[in-house]
This record gives sequence, C-alpha cells and structure tokens, in this order.
Amino acid sequence: MHNLLIKEWTDIAAVTLEVAIRYLNSQKKKNYPMMTTTQQMSKKRKAVQDGIFKAELNNFLMKELAEDGYSGVEVRRTPARAEIIILATRTQSVLGERGRRIRELTSVVQKRFGFADGTVELYAEKVTNRGLCAVAQCESLRYKLVGGLAVRRACYGVLRFIMESNAQGCEVIVSGKLRGQRAKSMKFVDGLMIHSGQPVNEYIQQAVRHVQLRQGVLGIKVKIMLPHDPKGNMGPRVALPDQIHIQEPNEAPNPLHPESEHKQEKKDLLQSMSGQMPQLPPY
Repeated sequence: MHNLLIKEWTDIAAVTLEVAIRYLNSQKKKNYPMMTTTQQMSKKRKAVQDGIFKAELNNFLMKELAEDGYSGVEVRRTPARAEIIILATRTQSVLGERGRRIRELTSVVQKRFGFADGTVELYAEKVTNRGLCAVAQCESLRYKLVGGLAVRRACYGVLRFIMESNAQGCEVIVSGKLRGQRAKSMKFVDGLMIHSGQPVNEYIQQAVRHVQLRQGVLGIKVKIMLPHDPKGNMGPRVALPDQIHIQEPNEAPNPLHPESEHKQEKKDLLQSMSGQMPQLPPY
C-alpha cells in the first residue's frame, strides 16, 4: 500500500513538472513588445511609474547620504535625458573628491533603473537656508539623539535654531521609550502653527525619521511654518488669508469751500438762464 502511494505521487509530480516545462517553453516563444515610448503608456500608468521611481530613488539617497545633510531630490525629465538634482547641506561631500562619488551614484542609478548611457545626470545643489528645511533639521536631531544627547536638550536646540532662521513657528515631537520602559510622547512647540486649510500645503514643511536606540525605536517628527516672502526665496509668495493689508489713501488737497456737485450745476444753469431771459420793464 505504501509503495503504491509513493508511485502515484511520483507520477503526479512528473506530470506537473512536464506541464510546467511546456508552459515555460510556450512563454519563451512569445514576443512581448517593450513600452519604450510615452505614447504607448497611459497617463495613469505614467504617473504611477514616476511616483514609484521617485519614492525608491528618495529612499536610496536618504540611506546613502544621511550623513551629508540630504534634504530631498528633484527629478526633471526631458525627451533626451533625465536630470536628478540632489538637495543637501554638504554638497562637497556629496560630490566627493574630484567628483568621484557623484559618478558612482550616477552609475548605480543608471544600472538600477535601466537608463541608457548618457541619459541620466546627477547634480548636487546646496540648501540655501537649512534652518527652514524640515528634513535637514530632522536628520540633525536624529544624529544628536544617536550621539547620546538628552532628548529635551536636543529638541530645544533644534527649536531655537529654527526660530532664529526667521520661521513663523515650529513643532518637534519625539515618541518612544524616552526614559524607562514606558513609552511616551514629548512635544515642543514655539511660534505660530496652522493645521488646516489650503495654506498648510504652502506654508508647512514636515519630516519624519526613526532612531534605533538600545532601548527601542524613537519616532521624530519636525514641522516648520515658513515665513511669508513676496520674492519667494524663503517662503511662499501668497500671504495668509487672515492677513489684511490696508492701503493708505492718496494725499489729495482738501477743498476750501466744499460744495455739492448738483448744487454747483444748478447754480451755473440759473446763471446761464438769467443771461438769456429778456429784461421786463418796471411798473
């Protein structure tokens, strides 16, 4: 009985393997067209593909350039090639000696995402004001906590530096096992902070990072409210809706004898009529 069962299982496995081999051979004969042009791809698929590409690229650069003040990435596409701009506080460290490191990153990105030779270029751009960059400050706080600095002291240092950079307000939240075994959350707030409405998308920058410590994982969240800048260098050009600007009236000379326009017209009309009416003889 036992030998009969083994024989049946062997026959079933052989048939299954034969079917799998036939299926694979049939798939090899098929020729799937590669979607090389954007015309063959719908807008929805193109948007999803671009989002996945940027998310994976951002994750890779965030791990690779964490010690160099990595603050974000910007992708600019042209029909001929793609330009990837890396925002960081230490651009010289990103470039490396004689541009060696940026060439290595370009080669890795080119091989990972299947770019042809000469169709992708990486550039490093310095963050103008790192005190108003939530990602840079979140990374700074992360390294302070990894270095063993007290949570309260590190958070107040970041808070003070952000406010000295002319930010309208900031908020720092640290969650996890700060002291002891009980997890808790600490919030540090200074200045003005908005939480709803369309201005949040324009004025608020936020970043989230995780710190692996010996007692557990700490979560860090930094929110910065940018200042209003009409030139658009440090903040958005559009002012907040609740900010009302009253324009001063033009300085016009006050009339010495104010008169109504209608009365003046009536007076002029009477004078003109009196000149045209004939003089009546006296009684």
